[in-house]
Amino acid sequence: MPIDTGLARTQHAAYCMALEAIGLEVTTIPADDRHPDCCFIEDTAVIAAGLALITRPGAPSRQGEPAAVAPVLAAHLELATMTQPATLDGGDCMQVGTTLYVGRSTRTNAAGIARVAEVFAPRGLRVVAVDVPSGVLHLKCVCSPLGGDRLLLARDSIPSSVFGRADIVWVPASETFAANAVALGTHVVVAAEYPRTRDALAAAGFETHAIATTEIRKADGSLTCQSLVLEAA
Repeated sequence: MPIDTGLARTQHAAYCMALEAIGLEVTTIPADDRHPDCCFIEDTAVIAAGLALITRPGAPSRQGEPAAVAPVLAAHLELATMTQPATLDGGDCMQVGTTLYVGRSTRTNAAGIARVAEVFAPRGLRVVAVDVPSGVLHLKCVCSPLGGDRLLLARDSIPSSVFGRADIVWVPASETFAANAVALGTHVVVAAEYPRTRDALAAAGFETHAIATTEIRKADGSLTCQSLVLEAA
């Protein structure tokens, strides 16, 4: 089905309001109509340990997107960059504790992963490459961080052993899309259409903030990909 752009904008506004409701300050960047995927801002940078690595997205049509994001991040963080042949989408990067997991996908290549290690390992992060399942766009399509050593993980996607001793909240395989969520403290912004995942998070002690994701899903998008979260000072 085609994307209802009016409804998509309404859902995006609700997403921004949900981020504010869980305690985040939201800064928006003007849309660039030359890049219709620019709403998926997560793919333009990886933020950890006080530094933002500006990416080189794996889809050639998206490689102009980081130029608008870098100056905004530069006001808050030290920047690092990458050059060809490296490609990396931020949606393939997930920090759990002091480990930065990087998905090896159709959008993120070996050179991109090597650049992540080069930038973040000296800052005390262990960088671990993870094979993204076939047919899955990004690592965070099937998992997302919940803070500390906790993560949300879809069943039948990636073996839990990949994440060592991480404390996992399981998402039913039938609700895999809901494995992508935005967490801050005990609050989690989650896709509204997946009640079993909301129940699992509630049972794990989280307060959920459910928002509709019908239109963003039509564009292969999800929740984390619509924002970049800067670490608290």
